[in-house]
Amino acid sequence: MPKLWSLLLLAAMVAGATGAAAEPTDIVVRVLGKNSKFIGTSMGGVRITLRDAQTGELLATGVTAGGTGDTRRIMDPQGGRWAPRADDTTAKFAVTLDLDEPRLIEAEAYGPLAQPQAAHRAVSTQWVVPGRPIAGGDGWVLVLQGFVVDVLAPAAHARLPAGTREVELQANVTMMCGCPIEPGGPWDAERYEVKALIKRDGAELGGFDLAYAGETSRFAGRLPLDRPGVYEALVYAYDPDSGNTGLDRTTFILAE
Repeated sequence: MPKLWSLLLLAAMVAGATGAAAEPTDIVVRVLGKNSKFIGTSMGGVRITLRDAQTGELLATGVTAGGTGDTRRIMDPQGGRWAPRADDTTAKFAVTLDLDEPRLIEAEAYGPLAQPQAAHRAVSTQWVVPGRPIAGGDGWVLVLQGFVVDVLAPAAHARLPAGTREVELQANVTMMCGCPIEPGGPWDAERYEVKALIKRDGAELGGFDLAYAGETSRFAGRLPLDRPGVYEALVYAYDPDSGNTGLDRTTFILAE
């Protein structure tokens, strides 16, 4: 009997030395565009990276996939602050981590991946306890700032003939989720300032307003040209109510 007790004590000591068994722990991460919807497959997704915030150890990485979600449910929730905005089809990155102790985990979101000129980064941390999932409701939600601004014309390094007196600036502007901007819509074109900051040969020439061009998410204006040179147009979209901002740029050449 004493020998049996010794063996049991030794087994307990070995178990204690090896630590507790790891527990599968589900984590679901979703990414919202500021003042818009979830960012998913239609925008190339958002890269999610999970790390131990204290050691830097990489725990998981992947890309959100799925739809942008229900507009009414997201933009005008009826159930109060606890009402879920996502459903089973809404874009997410899901992973199961085997954790043997509580960890302070850092989630980093970077995207949208299909629009690199508009990509931003958001970082959040929270404690995760083994066997206690972060998956209910909307899961772990990060918010990306900005608009997606894509200058369509003039094309980069376009060369305009000598004597050209004006050029049309065109830009496509959407929310980070790819949601359309139009007058009277959920994302009202009348709310936003869309403007080009113009330089010629490195010298600032000032700002030039772009107006809604009659097509969803399209803004345009005809920029007067008075002399040859290398022009740069930095086009930005700005929401004065929230400070949300996005931009893109192009260059073109007016020949002598």
